[in-house]
Amino acid sequence: MSLLASLRSPSSPGPLPAALHIPATNTLPLPTAGVFPPRNLPPVTSRSLLLYHAIHGGRTREYIDVIESGVAVPVIEWKKKNVENDRNKISDKIRELVGVIRSMLRSMDDGEISVSAYDTAWVALVEDIDGGGAPQFPSSLDWISNNQHDDGSWGDRDTFSAHDRIINTLACVVALRYWKLHPHKSDKGISFIRENINKLEDENEEQMPIGFEVALPSLIEIAKSLSIHIPCHNSPALQHIHARRDLKLQRIPWDIMHQVPTTLLHSLEGMPALDWQKLLKLQCADGSFLFSPSSTAFALHQTKDQNCLNYLLNHVQKFNGGVPNVYPVDLFERLWAVDRLQRLGISRYFQHEIDECIDYVHRYWTSRGICWARNSEVQDIDDTAMGFRLLRLHGYQVSADVFKHFENGGEFFCFVGQSDQAVTGMYNLYRASHLMFPGEDILADARNFSANFLQEKRASNELLDKWIIAKDLPGEVGYALDVPWYASLPRLETRFFLEQYGGDDEVWIGKTLYRMPYVNNNTYLELAKLDYNNCQALHQQEWKSVQKWCRNCGLGEFGLSERSLLLAYYIAAVSIFEPEKSGERLAWAKTVILVETIVSHFDRQQLSREQKRNFVNEFEHGHIVGDANGGRYKTRKSLVGILIRTVSEVSMEAGLAHGKDIYQELNHAWQKWLRTWEELGADDTEQAGDAELFVQTLNLSGGGSSRVLGELLLSHPKYQQLRQVTTRVCHHLRLFQNRKVQEGKGCVSEMGGTTTVQIESDMQELVKLVLTQSSRDLDYSSKQNFLVVARSFITLHIVVVQELSIPT
Repeated sequence: MSLLASLRSPSSPGPLPAALHIPATNTLPLPTAGVFPPRNLPPVTSRSLLLYHAIHGGRTREYIDVIESGVAVPVIEWKKKNVENDRNKISDKIRELVGVIRSMLRSMDDGEISVSAYDTAWVALVEDIDGGGAPQFPSSLDWISNNQHDDGSWGDRDTFSAHDRIINTLACVVALRYWKLHPHKSDKGISFIRENINKLEDENEEQMPIGFEVALPSLIEIAKSLSIHIPCHNSPALQHIHARRDLKLQRIPWDIMHQVPTTLLHSLEGMPALDWQKLLKLQCADGSFLFSPSSTAFALHQTKDQNCLNYLLNHVQKFNGGVPNVYPVDLFERLWAVDRLQRLGISRYFQHEIDECIDYVHRYWTSRGICWARNSEVQDIDDTAMGFRLLRLHGYQVSADVFKHFENGGEFFCFVGQSDQAVTGMYNLYRASHLMFPGEDILADARNFSANFLQEKRASNELLDKWIIAKDLPGEVGYALDVPWYASLPRLETRFFLEQYGGDDEVWIGKTLYRMPYVNNNTYLELAKLDYNNCQALHQQEWKSVQKWCRNCGLGEFGLSERSLLLAYYIAAVSIFEPEKSGERLAWAKTVILVETIVSHFDRQQLSREQKRNFVNEFEHGHIVGDANGGRYKTRKSLVGILIRTVSEVSMEAGLAHGKDIYQELNHAWQKWLRTWEELGADDTEQAGDAELFVQTLNLSGGGSSRVLGELLLSHPKYQQLRQVTTRVCHHLRLFQNRKVQEGKGCVSEMGGTTTVQIESDMQELVKLVLTQSSRDLDYSSKQNFLVVARSFITLHIVVVQELSIPT
């Protein structure tokens, strides 16, 4: 088992809602097939650790040793025809796919979505509102005629669901029989229904389409009036559905339904005795009834309302005779597309398009949340949670109070007035709750509730969702539960999601099954795999260069372990993985390595305070001594000499990359850290300020603005706040690690719970400082680097300490 393979989550978030979720050790591991070495490989120790894996179409994995001295790093042997011999083709393909996806994102309007045969049939049933006795939408009948499957059914072509096929087929048969068209097609559809009706018994009720238990019995009654016989008495499944219909209709608050907008407006076509004079007052601004074509078609049939007609005319024309099961889906499409691009690790290619998507969502954000479409009077927790998380991540000010509208008595629900939960709704609520700011108790409550809900579903193997049939929803939920967001570094999340994302094969559940091609498609997946492999190839080269640098410097002579070397680069690579950030990545890794070497060497040798002072003085004076070739460092092979050379090399590389001389600022950052380290005793090394050094290294080597390079940044009030909070986080993380090592297998509650509470509190404050904007603020990258470093410390000191034996 390798790094992160044994991450666990507590059975409950614990009695302290502000406490940091620390993985426990008594639950099942994450599903890691194809990600980590097979079970018969040796367990992870200080000499074996996951670095990266390439992804190819096949499942064959070959693990080879790429670290000298025997440290096993599992990788893939590259297929020469795909990578080594033709890098240009890979780059061309990446550019091509980026262009295709960029066109998708730029063309987003009301949403790309598949047509629903069920809804189209309801539209086709509408008679000419002028009383001519002809179909109002003859093109909808044409669509039905042209889209029957060979087996006589209608419905999603690639995913067979008895629920979906039966209700789509029955609706289309009713429409054709009503207008006495295409009798051979309706006969074939009736045969399909009779042959497959009993398959409803085998369907999972959790994935029953919206309103199915009301809509199907209503269609059966209409079918009977058209002399279409459906064998109901011999079907236990149909009897059960009728019973559910009766129960649901008994529970409907009819008075409330006619007074305020509710989700019931989405499924009017199956309900009796409606007061249309009252219901028409609850129409959406676009003329629909909660964006449902079938519900709106039924309303048009009953009322001849012009607004209903206009809504349907627009969409029948847009979809060439058909209509989707819901429309528009503009907010849903944008949010879920952005989420997929981010988790697949390819969002950096589309920053402008993503910014436009998020800004669009923000324009329609309300204090009560959102739903799948703009300007809705009904909101849901799924879209609201996803919107909240992405808006907050992009710096928009959104209040956590929005979730109070979805809470009642300590429980959270999908829609106001309902009492049920869906897995993905609670999953997205759980993800949103991790972006908690100090004092946001509603998010603490949301996290506790959603975590418990998801844990119970996982324990009972019930991670099926009512909204989507996904490739690996249990894997997605498991990763979220087992890897706290603070420790979910970008490339780790991507590596898991590449296995979990189903691309074209994933299908959504509404009134019928439907597809969202701008959310789920193989183009995203193909680009993500190519990009992952491309990045990995660079990371492997960098890793070899780090090993070579370590050998040339002789850092092993000063006690640097293979484990420390590997961890330093690993953490840097999974935190900032982009090829264009190679300079920052290597500078950070080398800085971590040198700090580790200096501290451990002096501790192990038990060198005196005076020897430390001499070391610091030598660095401070040695950096200005030139050699005969004009270099500005001494060339002697000593630890201080290694440090002087490395600072100069990092500065030179940054200068070549960004055209800015950072030597003085970087040297000053090292001097500050060395003086702090010198003044601290052996028991205080955890407070040595290395986090600030790492942040400054990232800022400087990244070629930030002139503000980053001057003293102005260091004295900026927000910089000081960020520095202080990050330092506290790292200090408490080291306390946690030390107690973990000392107490062995003791659980968190035995190790000083106040430490984890303080880490959580400080991280909330840090997240708020990074994600909120103010006048005369720091630039985003400078702030973000504090969060990057803090999250790396959490991974290093909470996650890794559980995976690896700590060397003495």
